[in-house]
Amino acid sequence: MKLFITGAAGFIGSNYVRHVLANHDDEIMVFDALTYAGDQRTIQDLIDDGRVQFVHGDITDRDAVDAAMVGADAVVHFAAESHVDRSIVGPDDFIRTNCGGTNVICDMARKHEVDRVVHISTDEVYGSVEEGSSVETDALDPRSPYSASKAGSDLIALSYHTTHDLPVVVTRSSNNFGPHQFPEKLIPLFATNLFDGLSVPLYGDGLNIRDWCHVADNCAAVDLVLRSGSVGEIYNIGAGNEVTNRDITYRLLDLCGRDETAIEPVADRLGHDRRYSVDTSKIRALGWEATRSFDDALAETVAWYRDNRAWWEPLKARS
Repeated sequence: MKLFITGAAGFIGSNYVRHVLANHDDEIMVFDALTYAGDQRTIQDLIDDGRVQFVHGDITDRDAVDAAMVGADAVVHFAAESHVDRSIVGPDDFIRTNCGGTNVICDMARKHEVDRVVHISTDEVYGSVEEGSSVETDALDPRSPYSASKAGSDLIALSYHTTHDLPVVVTRSSNNFGPHQFPEKLIPLFATNLFDGLSVPLYGDGLNIRDWCHVADNCAAVDLVLRSGSVGEIYNIGAGNEVTNRDITYRLLDLCGRDETAIEPVADRLGHDRRYSVDTSKIRALGWEATRSFDDALAETVAWYRDNRAWWEPLKARS
């Protein structure tokens, strides 16, 4: 199978490429705009040995997507603007890329008659969940420009299934962590700050809750949905590791050999959702389950950033 994978010079996409190469004989084309959060160095070893073809392109560029998608059997669409804070101060890129780009990807996939389109989304589209867990049929209640743009992109992708019978499947995952995550997100930001003797910014009271899923587990779920998921369906992905931001901060302090004096309380994020939680019965019914212990995976992730300063230091300096 020939896979056309958008955004795969970024965090989850690059890990997904490595998952596919380790488990299948698929051909892979990576299509990536190399924005601030994408770095070709992340997959350069795969390009150099010929296992991956790389095309530098923007998903909002219809002609570029059209030319690159020729011969693709399936599309896995990771490319997105993904940082809530950035969306609050500059929402235009989020609407353009996440909504407009998804429309282009789906329209070109329709033109090229691909066999499957997997659209990658987020649990944030459900909004804050006080009790219980969100199921795939719940109403969407996004509360930031980022999550609103992802909710819109979900609906755009699903509309292509309804209107054009495009074989779309959607995944909505909880917070991912692991190697090659851009150091603006909580775990790599805090770890790299702590390595450098800097403070870490903790929003509000620090009691906002997120479910943390190691990227390798999410990639396995995405791959299962690509190959075995039902067309037109949505699949939640989460590991059941619901932890407050304060708790994960203290775990990172311990792993990095720092104490609570490194915590810098800051004003809460505007519209900060209190809790995300997704019901994962549907993806588990396909045979998936999270395999990574949260504590072990967090320690491995911190060790990876400690050992790979040459990868993250230039990214952090220019951002």
